[in-house]
Amino acid sequence: MADFTAKDVQNLRQQAGVGMMDAKKALADTNGDVDEAFELLRERGLAAVAKRAGREASEGTVGSYLHTQNDHVVMGVLVELVCETDFVAKSPEFGEVATDIAMHVSWANPQWVTKADVDQAAVDKETELIEREAKAAGKPEQAMVKIVEGRLEKFYRDNVLYEQEFVNKEKFEGTVGGLVSGLAARMGENISIRRFTRIAVGESA
Repeated sequence: MADFTAKDVQNLRQQAGVGMMDAKKALADTNGDVDEAFELLRERGLAAVAKRAGREASEGTVGSYLHTQNDHVVMGVLVELVCETDFVAKSPEFGEVATDIAMHVSWANPQWVTKADVDQAAVDKETELIEREAKAAGKPEQAMVKIVEGRLEKFYRDNVLYEQEFVNKEKFEGTVGGLVSGLAARMGENISIRRFTRIAVGESA
C-alpha cells in the first residue's frame, strides 16, 4: 500500500488545484511520491484543460496591484483574467487569483504571457547570444544544441508569465501557468490570462 498522509493529500490538492479523490488516486498511483503525483496530475489536468480550451472565454475580471514607496504609488499593474461565465468571473477566488497575478507581475516583470507570444526575433537574438557566449567559453560544437535548449528554457522562465515561478510560495508553489490551470480545474472552465500591463516610475515603456 502506498505510504502517504492526509497532509500529503491536502498539500497536493492545493498545489495541483484538484479534488481530494483525485489527489489520493495520484498519490496511490505513484506510491506516495508527492512530486511524481503532482506531475501526474499536471498531465491529467492538461488533458482536461485542452478539452476546455476551445470553449469561448468571453467573461472575466481585471486584477490590479499598486506598489507604494514613501507614501506614493510608484508602480501599477493590470491583468485581464478571462473565463467562460459571469458566475465564475464574479467569484471571490477568481478575483483573488487575478489580484495575486497582478502582484506577481509587479515583481517578476514578464515580457510575454505565453511562449507562443514570444517574438521570433527575440528568440533568434537570444539564441545568437547563447551560441556566441558558449563558443567564447570553449564549449564543444556537438554540445551546442543542448546548451541552447537549456538556456532558452531559462530565458522563457525569466520572461514568460506562464513559465515563471509564482512569487508568493505561501499561497502557491509552482508556475503562474500551474496556478491558472489549477483554478481552471477547480472552476471547470476555460480560464486564461489574456493580457497584462505594467507601468513603473522611471522605467521605459
